[in-house]
Amino acid sequence: MPLAIGDQAPVIALGDQNGIERRSDQLAGKALVLFFYPKDDTPGCTKEACAFEEALGQLGKIGLEVIGVSPDKMPPIERFAVKYRLTFPLASDESKTVAGRYGTWVEKSLYGRKYMGMERSTFLVGKDGKVAKVWRQVKVAGHAEAVLAAASALG
Repeated sequence: MPLAIGDQAPVIALGDQNGIERRSDQLAGKALVLFFYPKDDTPGCTKEACAFEEALGQLGKIGLEVIGVSPDKMPPIERFAVKYRLTFPLASDESKTVAGRYGTWVEKSLYGRKYMGMERSTFLVGKDGKVAKVWRQVKVAGHAEAVLAAASALG
């Protein structure tokens, strides 16, 4: 069953591009933007990550952490972060364990062919560790701004 507003957010523990393990349970008392994206250095994922980077200052002012999660291996994630000067953590979920907990590893279809892939999704987790807002099948244009507006409303 997919996560819904008010659900306790599953704990994540993933390594990032700087070799640091990112654990959501270490963010007690802080809100979190957790966005799942399909593939590093592709047009949509690049636009989305860069938009979050641009919003990072404002998100930080309201006490939010941002973590991007991809099913890619760490070397492409590291190159992606360096190439676009992304300063927030990008985590590798190669096993799709975290994606499974968040319901973002889903069956997709392209030209009638079915396959498993990462659904572009974002979760806003409140200071209490509960899901405050969910965006599924995200359209990149204007998304970071919508997340910032929702996060600002959290207080």
